[in-house]
Amino acid sequence: MDLKVIVLLAVLAVTMYAPVSHAKPISLVERCWCRSTVNTVSQRSIRELKFLHTPNCALQVIAKLKNGKEVCVNPETKWLQTYLKNAINK
Repeated sequence: MDLKVIVLLAVLAVTMYAPVSHAKPISLVERCWCRSTVNTVSQRSIRELKFLHTPNCALQVIAKLKNGKEVCVNPETKWLQTYLKNAINK
C-alpha cells in the first residue's frame, strides 16, 4: 500500500475511536452563579434555598421563589444567618 493511504487510514481510525468528551470548559465550570446578590427577599415568597460552594467562589445562596424566579441572596443577611444557625443546631 501507499504510505499516504496507510496514514489516512490511521488518522481515520484514531478519530473514529477517540472518546468524546462531554466536559464543560473550565471557564464555565468554575465561574460563580451569583454575580450580584440581594439583601431583601420576602421569606414568605421563598420556595427553596440552594447552597453552592465552588473552588473560586464564596458561599452562594440561591433562593427559588414561588413565582418561579431565582435570586441570589447575600449570605451575610441577618435572617439567613439566623436560619443557618437554627438548621445547624437541629
